[in-house]
Amino acid sequence: MQWYVDQKAAFQGDGSKERPFTKIQDAASIAKPGDEVLVAPGIYREYVDPKCPGTEDARIVYRSMEKLGAVITGAEVLEGWKQENGLWTVSVDNSIFGNYNPYTTYVYGDWYFAGKTKHTGAVFLNGRMLYEAMSVDACRKAEKSETSWVPEESVYQWYAEQSEDGAKTIFWCNFQDADPNQENVEFMVRRECFMPSRTGIGYITVSGFKVDKAATTWAPPAAYQDCMIGPHWSKGWIIEDCEISNSKCAGIGLGKYYDPDNDHYFTTKHVKSPTQMERDAVCRGQYHGWLKENVGSHIVRRCNIHHCEQGGIIGRMGGVFSLIEDNHIHHINNMMELGGAEIAGIKMHAAIDVVMRRNHIHHCTMGIWCDWEAQGTRISGNLLHDNQRPEFAKQLKGGMSCQDIFVEVSHGPTLIDNNILLSDVSFRFATQGVAMVHNLMCGAFSYVGEGTGDRYTPYHIPHRTEVMGFMTFLHGDNRFYNNIFIQKWPDEELVVRSDSSEVQWTENRRAGTHVFDEYPTYEEWIAQFDMDTSEPDMMKLEPAHRGHLPVWSEGNAYFNGAAMFRAEKNGKVDTEHTVDAVVEQTADGWKLKSEVFDFLDGISCRMIDSDTLGKAFEPEERYENPDGTPIRFDTDFLGKHRAVKVVPGPFADPDSCLRMTEA
Repeated sequence: MQWYVDQKAAFQGDGSKERPFTKIQDAASIAKPGDEVLVAPGIYREYVDPKCPGTEDARIVYRSMEKLGAVITGAEVLEGWKQENGLWTVSVDNSIFGNYNPYTTYVYGDWYFAGKTKHTGAVFLNGRMLYEAMSVDACRKAEKSETSWVPEESVYQWYAEQSEDGAKTIFWCNFQDADPNQENVEFMVRRECFMPSRTGIGYITVSGFKVDKAATTWAPPAAYQDCMIGPHWSKGWIIEDCEISNSKCAGIGLGKYYDPDNDHYFTTKHVKSPTQMERDAVCRGQYHGWLKENVGSHIVRRCNIHHCEQGGIIGRMGGVFSLIEDNHIHHINNMMELGGAEIAGIKMHAAIDVVMRRNHIHHCTMGIWCDWEAQGTRISGNLLHDNQRPEFAKQLKGGMSCQDIFVEVSHGPTLIDNNILLSDVSFRFATQGVAMVHNLMCGAFSYVGEGTGDRYTPYHIPHRTEVMGFMTFLHGDNRFYNNIFIQKWPDEELVVRSDSSEVQWTENRRAGTHVFDEYPTYEEWIAQFDMDTSEPDMMKLEPAHRGHLPVWSEGNAYFNGAAMFRAEKNGKVDTEHTVDAVVEQTADGWKLKSEVFDFLDGISCRMIDSDTLGKAFEPEERYENPDGTPIRFDTDFLGKHRAVKVVPGPFADPDSCLRMTEA
């Protein structure tokens, strides 16, 4: 059955092609498995709440009839502005908000560090989100933000307050030289755009829509995670060919259900640590159907996700077994109004058997952040660059450090292969059980052996969600094969990277595997355990059980002063040539330019596969595909075949990239 929707229809119809519905929700209320909802171009100012799930064999498909022609927005037009004391002002009746007023609701919650000062709503001028001022006077003054990545835009500001009787929201805006009565001014009204209000509404496809401007709330791991569009704890969604932008917090959500006994528990009750509540969330999830048969296995592909202020894609547990591919994710958290530990282009908790491949991620506070249980996670063939705070921008109070990839407090196996990582920090290693194979990296490794504290996190039955155990972090258990390291940035080993007196950290700035010099090789590690005796002494072995796990490093190439692991095998340090690696946006797309591929002749590596990588220590799970089949790294970044001669880096041979390669 096909249902038709056209916002421009003269009158409300019955959903037929001749008499279409005028709202998407009319179709979403009656669509059944196998149905297709065809939406004509137009702006749909509504919240779409699908009522019925599809099935694995009969999905419910929502399709924009013209790609990106149908816009689902959480905003309304704001008209009738008047000038008063140097600002523009207008008021709206609070009845428009229903039971959720974004201008009395603050962004706050567990792992939010920037203070309870910003509301979940916002005002837009010609599609650009304005900055929130703290008072009418501050709005009038409209000083540039010292933390914004785009300070020239930060002088466009808004402020909202409630009328004395509480019936209206009064807006004050500084539009600079713009006349809002001559421009397009919108304000966020709805909390979500396309998301079931109930869990279990699975097997839905959303294709070709623009989704924007929702007053989403902060989405930490042990709380309900809302977003502009997402499956809300169900199985088998496909979100494809969409443009997702201008969420106050999260764009796409693959995350957690609402659990009243574990929702922002630390923030509201204080008596248990937020980390403990995350552990509780994992275990409570089993009682809420967190099984491979019920949750996850989503696909997010070919989407343009940008200008969201918490994350492009977020998710706690609900995104397991998913595929995130061919997306362009950029300009996330650039306004620097929000700060906390849940901010990235992709931020996933428990990305079990999640594959992230061929994504282009740039100008984000962090590129990809896999937090807890990155077990079976594979990050492959992605291009990441410019995921770093500009030098002119000060560190936001509560803001995060920047890097291309951050894996935190996981036991692995986490596989990172054939990526191009060009930001000043390539990888933050507050974790163990990582394999990096055939990557090109211009940044350093930071937080090696740090950042885990006394936390202990779960690991799972391989390729399942059922918890197998919990463990603290010994660090190590990492593998580095056939990578290229380029010292592109100043090579001081330790540099203070924060200019805030309240937030300080140091991080390694020297590229390469040298940061693991204190870690044992496998031979050094296994020798501690007296493997030749059948009656081991537990007390004697206790120090070994608490010590660092081994590191493997082989076939890597190092340029510009990048330093290699003390026990590197078949590695090469090139001291003769100076190389660079940059990406440029051209009329034909993004291009990678580097001289490094001219200097790989004479460097030969062996073909790497799952047998080479072995098993991650704690879960005893192989580095393999989600279906348990082995991986052979015989395909490069461009999809070309690696043959007999294997060279370091993400390209099969030096000639396959030359100096300009489409990324």
